[in-house]
Amino acid sequence: MTGAGSRNIWASGDAYEPYVGRWSRLVAREFLRWLGLPGGLDWLDVGSGTGALTQTILDSASPRSVTGVEPSADYVGYAREQVKDPRARFSTGNAMSIPAEDASYDAVVSGLVLNFVPQPERGLAEMARVARPNATVAAYVWDYAGEMQLMRHFWDAAVALDPSARSLDEGERFPICKPEALDRLWTEAGLQDVRVQAIDAPTHFHDFDDYWAPFLGGQGPAPSYAMSLDEERRTQLRDYILNHLPIEVDGTIRLIARAWAVAGRVAGE
Repeated sequence: MTGAGSRNIWASGDAYEPYVGRWSRLVAREFLRWLGLPGGLDWLDVGSGTGALTQTILDSASPRSVTGVEPSADYVGYAREQVKDPRARFSTGNAMSIPAEDASYDAVVSGLVLNFVPQPERGLAEMARVARPNATVAAYVWDYAGEMQLMRHFWDAAVALDPSARSLDEGERFPICKPEALDRLWTEAGLQDVRVQAIDAPTHFHDFDDYWAPFLGGQGPAPSYAMSLDEERRTQLRDYILNHLPIEVDGTIRLIARAWAVAGRVAGE
């Protein structure tokens, strides 16, 4: 999940998990429930990152095998340490040139990655290439411009204090992360029975520190921006967010994280 340019770098599993990893696991479960695929399939997880989606497939989809392909060697190492199931394996590889033979998998999926692929249409073409006839090709991405609320609150505050931050805002940078764009991408790739679905996961924080601390880990665009600020400006950003978040009387913060999921079927022979 290492994108082009430092603002997209994802390499530390330990930093990723408290930031969005813990929420992505909730979305992954709902994504698989929505797909509703039978057991005994060979799965490919493109951009497998820390192994969150792979582990969820193992836990809930009864696969025959799951292969994770990920460009970051650090993430591949982290996933191998975390996912011990013998049905899973991880290797380094690029979404735009997947290291697999044609028609190798029954289900090809990607979680929270497609917007970081420099040429999403090429990445999707590769996903379809390695899928067997009638296989499912599916993905999900955060609703950055809408209801991925923990990031939306961050970027709204950042832009209010520093208008130049708008160019870094994932909601601005990733127009693909909208239902119409995903439907169009899958349809134009020749996939059949295309469907798109919103998936909402509750993101409840114990207190403000639980919300804010992951932004100091430097993983991904928002934390990278936070850590690029000097201490005074970072404190201003922190205080602005603190004053605008919907904080409950007991100090908890209850948000949602919306993802858009899309699925289609490769034409049969």
